[in-house]
Amino acid sequence: MPAPPYDVIVLGAGGVGSAAMWQLAARGLRVLGIDRFDPPHTHGSSHGRTRIIRQAYFEHADYVPLLLESYRLWEELEHQTGERLKLETGLLEVGPADGVVVPGVLAAAQQHQLSVEELTAAEIAKRWPAFHMPPSDELTGVFEPRAGLLFVEQCVAACLAEAERHGAELLPNVEVIDWQAEAGADIVVRTTAGEFRANRLVITAGAWAGQLLHSLGVPLEVRRKPLMWYDSTAPAQTAASAFPCFLFELPHAVFYGFPAVDEQGVKVAEHSGGEPIADPLRVDRELRASDTPLVDQFARDFIPSVQTPCRDHAVCLYTMSPDEHFIVDRHPADPRVVFAAGLSGHGFKFTPVLGQALAELATEGVTRQPTAFLSLERFRRS
Repeated sequence: MPAPPYDVIVLGAGGVGSAAMWQLAARGLRVLGIDRFDPPHTHGSSHGRTRIIRQAYFEHADYVPLLLESYRLWEELEHQTGERLKLETGLLEVGPADGVVVPGVLAAAQQHQLSVEELTAAEIAKRWPAFHMPPSDELTGVFEPRAGLLFVEQCVAACLAEAERHGAELLPNVEVIDWQAEAGADIVVRTTAGEFRANRLVITAGAWAGQLLHSLGVPLEVRRKPLMWYDSTAPAQTAASAFPCFLFELPHAVFYGFPAVDEQGVKVAEHSGGEPIADPLRVDRELRASDTPLVDQFARDFIPSVQTPCRDHAVCLYTMSPDEHFIVDRHPADPRVVFAAGLSGHGFKFTPVLGQALAELATEGVTRQPTAFLSLERFRRS
């Protein structure tokens, strides 16, 4: 006999999926979340201890209202769970004055009246001696004091805890085979644990979204992204109270990192690049010799207190949309199916607001969140 129907099934219980479960269950719905692993886990995109959160969004100023709501929801979740999920260390972003990052931050800040500070290379080096800045006018910086970091695994666990407190069920370690939606009938999800039925379906499968949303005809490329942690000879300078999160746009690559918020040390990674992979299950999670030279050299050049080689590493996955912006919408084949996909390596900070938008799309058919610029329609037009 098939299982009795749920109000909503959520496929994928990582960052956005766990938040969607929380938002849906808080509305009094009967919610089932299904994940191939046991979240929070290290197989997808929602791990690695920390993620940057910021408001002056250089990628597109239209993200800013979503970020302001996301900040509110993260703080609400902290209050509800009693967990510390966010730490505002500030964020230093460095790049050429005519590049992408610095002008984008300034434009977003001006449009949305956000507080940021412009800095020369010399001012950066004076304020944060842990950074070495080359004595030239090629690089300039902006500092956003309300930015900082999220403790990523704790965030997922908190969303799931709040979802379960409201009655949601989580089915871990179960593979989704496919789903089917027919007019006038329940949506059926076939899994290795049997069939499950629901009135609504939310797809938040991360690196596996391309398999479950193949009928959209939008390619989603999964990339392998190593993360590295380093010891430092100046632990006081790399403490969160004296050393901000950072992002550097350089001619050959974009790098980002975090202060030493735990015993693992200073975290540094390359945001640009990444090896495309065909199967997320078979990604190589070992540290390769080819993973380290660019990141090690950046650390030696700009954070000389960092000791190379790295002391630890992890591998996460970016799921890239064609234009590197999120895709958040209802499925054109059935409006009862909603999804978020292609977060392109910059989506975790939006977790609670995307969960809220998906909950509204699933239950009301529209969302009050300004996500129109992330709709599927842009690919149809192009």
